[in-house]
Amino acid sequence: MGMSEFYGQADEADSIRVIRTAVEKGVTMLDTADMYGRGHNEQLVGKAIQGIRDKIVLATKFGVVRSDDPEKRGVNGRPEYV
Repeated sequence: MGMSEFYGQADEADSIRVIRTAVEKGVTMLDTADMYGRGHNEQLVGKAIQGIRDKIVLATKFGVVRSDDPEKRGVNGRPEYV
């Protein structure tokens, strides 16, 4: 479920509430990536799981680099980027 940009603008408080409700209902795994919302999604998930981090398996991905042109992406696997 996209919470950053893929489905249009989302209200941050609503997104946090959805994530926390999902955890309350039994969701135990969240997935994000630095390219989702250009980092916004990772920040959002961080806020949402404050105080309940021990209930979550958290996955993230890295290496896909976005540009201002939505048609162009690059790859960066250098250790300093990771």
